[in-house]
Amino acid sequence: MDNMYELAKQILEQTDGKICKNCLGRKLSKTIEGLNNIERADKVCSELNINLDDVDCVICNNIFNKLDDDLYKKIDDKINQLGIEFDTFLVGSKVPKDIQERDEELSKKFNLTVETIKKEINRLIGLRLWEIYDKEAEFESQDIVFNIDLIDNPKVRIQINPLYIEGKYNKLKRGIPQTKWPCTKCKGRGCEECNFTGKQYLESVEELISEHVLELTKGKEAKFHGAGREDIDVLMLGSGRPFVLEIKEPKLRKLDLSKVEEDVNKINEGKTAYHNLHLCKRNRKAEIKQSSPDTYKVYDALVGCDESFDKLKLEELLKLDEIHQQTPLRVLRRRADKVRIKHVKELSYEIIDDKHFSMRIKTEGGLYIKELISGDEGRSHPNVSKILGVKAICEQLDVIEVSEK
Repeated sequence: MDNMYELAKQILEQTDGKICKNCLGRKLSKTIEGLNNIERADKVCSELNINLDDVDCVICNNIFNKLDDDLYKKIDDKINQLGIEFDTFLVGSKVPKDIQERDEELSKKFNLTVETIKKEINRLIGLRLWEIYDKEAEFESQDIVFNIDLIDNPKVRIQINPLYIEGKYNKLKRGIPQTKWPCTKCKGRGCEECNFTGKQYLESVEELISEHVLELTKGKEAKFHGAGREDIDVLMLGSGRPFVLEIKEPKLRKLDLSKVEEDVNKINEGKTAYHNLHLCKRNRKAEIKQSSPDTYKVYDALVGCDESFDKLKLEELLKLDEIHQQTPLRVLRRRADKVRIKHVKELSYEIIDDKHFSMRIKTEGGLYIKELISGDEGRSHPNVSKILGVKAICEQLDVIEVSEK
């Protein structure tokens, strides 16, 4: 028994007996059994016949006394003030640096690898919040984070983590961009050119769903993450394009996404449609944007030529495979100027008249179809115009399928 309490005696001697039960029990966590640090310290007090109840702790300055009813009332008041819903949480704390340093020095003195004072504080607050709210502490991905500042008078701040909603969308009307497009003249500030809306286009695929979800969640801001994007004059048909809608600082998180889908689609009938809405993790933002040789897109293109084409030459289009595309002139202002190598996977065509035909083309993700057809002043090769020997342009384009990632 004496050997078991030898470390306790040394710590008490080092601190001249001025150490609280939390700090003593924490240092003995691998030496003396107990359900918690207080129970370990109580065993020491009983064995050594000492009292540490009202001691002025030279390690933590009795910081654990701040974890009282007043603190939890502040937390509850903050939750109610913000009006937030949550199922999972994490606790972080701000502890005076000198207290952390003394705690670390004592551990080093006795070569102890035990819980730090900050971790104990976070754990104790987390346990109490679990008891009060019956919510789970979650370290990997949580709804909110309680940040507790224990320097001077305790202060409480709540970080509301984003809500992520994954789904697919169809764009059924031309002239709608995927995301909000700031006015090119005023850069979003509002001017006569944009009728003081700050926008180049009044609506977007993003806004037609995000405005509804922001209202339901009382969120601060929304950000739309799509698996690529189609041009403003291009329809997105078929099963739709994958996306993740990120809602920042949502106060309400419990959504009936089936109802959201039904309502949004009814409001935007004939313009956009959203399908298979479900909650997802943060990492899906990056995953749906990743492109690999296995991902593909399928397009329907209406091709118009400036003069009659040789119908026999259309057979040459079936041989299209590796395409070298320098960044198209039309996107050069916002994309790096470099050559990208993409592949055509499948192609079929149907003649409409002497100057028009349609193509259904399956390509590796990232291949520019309009430039594949026009040649983009030689920046895309091989190309349809050169193969046919006439000037060809894409008069209409629809995305039929975007592969899953």
